[in-house]
Amino acid sequence: MCSTDRAWPVWLAVLVLALRTVTHAESATVLKGIVHDPQHRPVAGAQVTVRAQNGAWHSNTQSDANGEFELDNVPEGSYTVTVNTPGFGALEQPVTVVSGKAPVIHFQMELAATRQMVEVSAAASRLSTQSSTVQTVVSAPEIIQTPGADQTNSLAMITDFTPGAYMVHDMLHMRGGHQVNWFFDGIPVINTSVAANVVPLINPKNVDSLEVERGGFSSEYGDRTYGHFNVVTPSGFDRNSQAQLVASYGNFHTTDDQLSFGSHTDRFAYYASIDANRSDLGFATPTSAVIHDQSAGVGGFLSLLYNPSAENQVRWIVSLRSDHYAVPNTPEDQAGGIRDLDLERDALLGFQWAHSTSGGVTFSLSPYFHFNSAHYEGGSGDKLFVLDDNDRSEYVGIRAVVEAQKKGHDPRVGFEVWGQRDNAFFGLTANPGGQVLQQQEQNWANSDAIFVEDQYQPARWLTLNAGVRLTHYGGLVNENAADPRLGGGLRLPRLNWVLHGYYAYYYQPPPLNSLSGPLLQFALQEGFEFVPLPGERDIQRDFGLTIPMRGWSLGVDNFHTNARNFLDHDTIGNSGIFVPLSDLAARIDGTEVILRSPEMFHRAQLRLAYSNQITEGLGPITGGLIEFAPASYFLLDHDQRNTATGVLSLRLPRSFWATPAVSFGSGFLNGNGPAHLPPHTTVDLSLGKTFGENWSFSVNATNLFNHRYLLDDSNTFGGTHYVNPRQIYGELRYRFHF
Repeated sequence: MCSTDRAWPVWLAVLVLALRTVTHAESATVLKGIVHDPQHRPVAGAQVTVRAQNGAWHSNTQSDANGEFELDNVPEGSYTVTVNTPGFGALEQPVTVVSGKAPVIHFQMELAATRQMVEVSAAASRLSTQSSTVQTVVSAPEIIQTPGADQTNSLAMITDFTPGAYMVHDMLHMRGGHQVNWFFDGIPVINTSVAANVVPLINPKNVDSLEVERGGFSSEYGDRTYGHFNVVTPSGFDRNSQAQLVASYGNFHTTDDQLSFGSHTDRFAYYASIDANRSDLGFATPTSAVIHDQSAGVGGFLSLLYNPSAENQVRWIVSLRSDHYAVPNTPEDQAGGIRDLDLERDALLGFQWAHSTSGGVTFSLSPYFHFNSAHYEGGSGDKLFVLDDNDRSEYVGIRAVVEAQKKGHDPRVGFEVWGQRDNAFFGLTANPGGQVLQQQEQNWANSDAIFVEDQYQPARWLTLNAGVRLTHYGGLVNENAADPRLGGGLRLPRLNWVLHGYYAYYYQPPPLNSLSGPLLQFALQEGFEFVPLPGERDIQRDFGLTIPMRGWSLGVDNFHTNARNFLDHDTIGNSGIFVPLSDLAARIDGTEVILRSPEMFHRAQLRLAYSNQITEGLGPITGGLIEFAPASYFLLDHDQRNTATGVLSLRLPRSFWATPAVSFGSGFLNGNGPAHLPPHTTVDLSLGKTFGENWSFSVNATNLFNHRYLLDDSNTFGGTHYVNPRQIYGELRYRFHF
């Protein structure tokens, strides 16, 4: 026998051993992940445990300075990954390891203990809150499963969960006013116009969580007194090359659709979406009949987030919207050939750079640009006058903040500067008759503000905050404001009840509206005068109590607002030209109650909100459209004494869920008052089911019992306004990989 024949068993053994080695290598892979804090900044030193779901295999590691971790030679199978780090709650996430694939698992830690705020929530705020900040947080699942809340032109994500927030004459009102601040991921969206737009700035489908602040604002924020809304958008770190399609259809030929997609690496994440909607029911109608009320819109959103190092984070956001509304008619208007339109556009570009040091100092820089337009086009069939009113505003600004945490202190200092250009076109044609006027107005303004504040915790049960904001405004008027803000929170021993309060001054820059030339002459002929609007100056105080008990949270607040040069709005006679004005003063008193339950019976969670308030104005008119106003206090048109909402989230067997929502209002002012319209109640309902991990379907009904009633008779779009009729729609959600 030759030597080759004698050697073949040895070669066979070597081949078998090699195959086993290759097979083992192919059945093991690399498991990668990244650990972030609530602001998607890296968390170093987090303890990571990987344990097999069906076996004894386990391994441990730590995240590095960039928040990243990696485990080699992990066999194929199903595992549970647990992450623990001081100051944050533990997180668990199931993962399936497949040969040849190494997705990056993302863990976004949540704070183990929340701030002293009226509503206890596990979500961390992107806004700088104070111990006295009155805040509500609404999560994405709550928005998705609350009937109507995720529709493009809906603000139910605010009104269903926030006391004293309601929609009337197609505009959001809160704590007795309609000047509020919007933020996207902490980036401000400047807009000085008073109720010029009715379109929400953000599609609710792009909301990861919504932070609503009702008072006690940090000195870092100015401009608007009555509410701050910060939209925390998806970053893309929660998706691994995943897309989601949302499609819906309902009565009034309503459809509201979106395609979103996102993904991430260890340090970079992106999220993008495009959406489109249309309906035969847009604005609130002037009668119970829905006539000439079509609406349509398209939008897009983009977020790019990059962590170049553990100390730095940069983020870009782009938001675009375009909406087309038909202004609803009465039967008489429709027969007379009236076909008015409202066209709105909005664009936001924002950037944010955050830098932190090992010494506890952080620096953030946020430049931004905002474009906004509202174009009211009168139809050829309009009576008396045909209006063409096109208002466009551009804002460019920058904000910088330095913050340090040292020995119980949390000082913060910074500045915010922005400039504004308004370009307005007025065209008015008599019908019958000819052109009355055609005029272009361009105005410029700027605001320069600096602020400094400190939050000090001398004891675990006591937190104090104090700050001041200095503002110079230059436009049609030149004004300066110094706004001190004081507040504090006191935690009662053993009970863990939290008392809080604040006393604060606010300055709101005025709308950049002007009447001159032919337009001013027309106003004078109609019996009106016009003077530039001054800024609104407010003093607000609030005292509140939070009672946590066995997972429940009850918050009660009493507030009072004194406003000087209260910003409001009206029209010039029958022209339809919408012009802001300022009352000499206003006073608003209110009591708010908010209740949130834990998950009951592993099935249900309840949220209740109630507000009792009175909203009064005082003449004479001090700016804008000069008309008669009583020299004694009078009720404003959006005064409603009692408002209540309730949302019950039910998790049912077999992956079903149901969410009934109830809203009650005691009735808005009837005409000039003092009587109010009758009380009203509406019921909404959402029923849904998830199918596996990728599919879900829901049937939603708003105003389930089709209760039609006169909501208000204010002097704005369409005159009087009836509540929307019953709307029923089905919504399909499908998530897939690409």
